[in-house]
Amino acid sequence: MPLICITTRDGHKHNIQATTGNSIMETIRDAGIDEMLALCGGCCSCATCHIHVDSARLGSLPAIGDDEDALLDSSDHRLPESRLACQISVVEGLEGFAARIAPED
Repeated sequence: MPLICITTRDGHKHNIQATTGNSIMETIRDAGIDEMLALCGGCCSCATCHIHVDSARLGSLPAIGDDEDALLDSSDHRLPESRLACQISVVEGLEGFAARIAPED
């Protein structure tokens, strides 16, 4: 179970044991972080699980898909390191993953 670090909008850091096979969105939600709305439940049909991934880890993630890219385009807070947390699976090599929850649109 990799340890990941999620920073909330107010700057508070949460170190979370992530369960392999879950998504980052599920991990954040299951940790009780209320800022992660995840309204679609992980179906990649909204952008309410928008995160900014630490740039050092961005290149190790799977490529962004067309649907995810289109949804992120609808955000006023999209950055080069933007991803949807529902589209990132927790795998063993994710140890040390860090991200900040993006501002709400």
